[in-house]
Amino acid sequence: MSFVERHGLWSSEQIEAAARLRRIVEEQELEVIRLSFPDQHGILRGKALVASEALASLESGCTITTTMFAKDTSHKTVFPVFTAGGGFGMREMEGAADVLMVADPLSFRVLPWAEATGWLLCDVYFADGRPVPFATRNLYRSVLTSLEKRGYDFVAGLEVECHIFKLEDAKMSPEDAGQPGRPPSVSLLSHGYQYLTEQRYDQMEPVLEIVRRDIVALGLPLRSIEVEFGPSQCEFTFKPTIGLEPADNMILLRSAVKQICRRHGYHATFMCRPRLPNVVASGWHLHQSIVSRVSGENVFMINDGDDFLSTFGRFYLAGLLHHARASAVFSTPTINGYKRYRSYSLAPDRAIWGRDNRGVMIRVLGGPNDPATRLENRIGEPAANPYLYMASQILSGLDGVDRMLDPGPSADTPYETQAALLPKSLQEAVVALKDDRFFREALGAGFVDYYAHIKNAEIERFRSEVSEWEQREYFEMF
Repeated sequence: MSFVERHGLWSSEQIEAAARLRRIVEEQELEVIRLSFPDQHGILRGKALVASEALASLESGCTITTTMFAKDTSHKTVFPVFTAGGGFGMREMEGAADVLMVADPLSFRVLPWAEATGWLLCDVYFADGRPVPFATRNLYRSVLTSLEKRGYDFVAGLEVECHIFKLEDAKMSPEDAGQPGRPPSVSLLSHGYQYLTEQRYDQMEPVLEIVRRDIVALGLPLRSIEVEFGPSQCEFTFKPTIGLEPADNMILLRSAVKQICRRHGYHATFMCRPRLPNVVASGWHLHQSIVSRVSGENVFMINDGDDFLSTFGRFYLAGLLHHARASAVFSTPTINGYKRYRSYSLAPDRAIWGRDNRGVMIRVLGGPNDPATRLENRIGEPAANPYLYMASQILSGLDGVDRMLDPGPSADTPYETQAALLPKSLQEAVVALKDDRFFREALGAGFVDYYAHIKNAEIERFRSEVSEWEQREYFEMF
């Protein structure tokens, strides 16, 4: 028996998809298939196999080193992998040992921008068939399974901002290399500050059209590409999808946009607030609802009355607010992202909700008999790992339902309403997560401590660097 058969890893739908995949590879004469898994940061890592080897590995798995789970955002290994337990307290993680990437056949795509190349997302398992507990796609799937047992599905629509610049200098001299290397030099495609204007869109249209065609060809449910407020800033919106699909879509979008742009002489970044003059921070607004698996009905929707949400929806909303500080490390996992939380802006700075108000954390949209009733969480940054972001939303919301929490009144003056402030820094967010008993139980203390360790390693590297602000402030003064 194959590894997949022995451990019952594929559903009947995945088995059928694997058969279709094999036919497509043969019919389209694909030569290479990329096997990728989303790491702890939501970055795709993996291997490119010649097509015959990739097909042979579908049911047996493809090995990859466990050090992939030990990296911070500079790709530095921040766990002592050659000690007992590898720094994880797990024998299987010692000594940079191997784990297996197992392809999800339902994720298969043919890449529009790379000749004769296929693309597969993978889940990661130990040799005995257990999911690797630090693999975030596995973790999100387990949260979805728990939700399904309650009789519900998670529905999410994506609204993602990013910047696309003209690439002027890729900084590829040997002295530019490092961990991390020197970032590229770029120039603007538009001046910005003319939100949704026709001429600004037309200035960016050449690259946006290239990106649009390949994203649609990839099969992502794109609804619109819009020019955002800032210079060289744009926004992608997507139709709502169910379960694993919206998180997979976000992973594929980020990787695809960066690859497509680079091949055509542009640099795309999902960094929240690039250190460039006059740029505006980017956000990721997550639209979410819960639907019944039996009826398909949106359980946030209220059938009559003057309210905007059902009782279930109000409890779920309260859970998001109650756990906002502890879950911020999942929605905003970078040091840079916390520079976006500012008063009197289009970003939140406290855990409040409002009816169709863009200054709050949770914007409630819809109303009586509106099947599109949903909660728009405006807290996220585009660099967030979607599997962790969405898992934290479901867990927080359901805790509100279980405890019948009250979200309080709508905040019509969002920057003046008294409420718990969102973390001001990544360090504050990490402390909030580690101190939160709910997430330690819901995600497991092992995962919380693992994730906090990686984030603390990034914070320590940041602290050790002398910033330009310090140099300017003190070098001449003292």
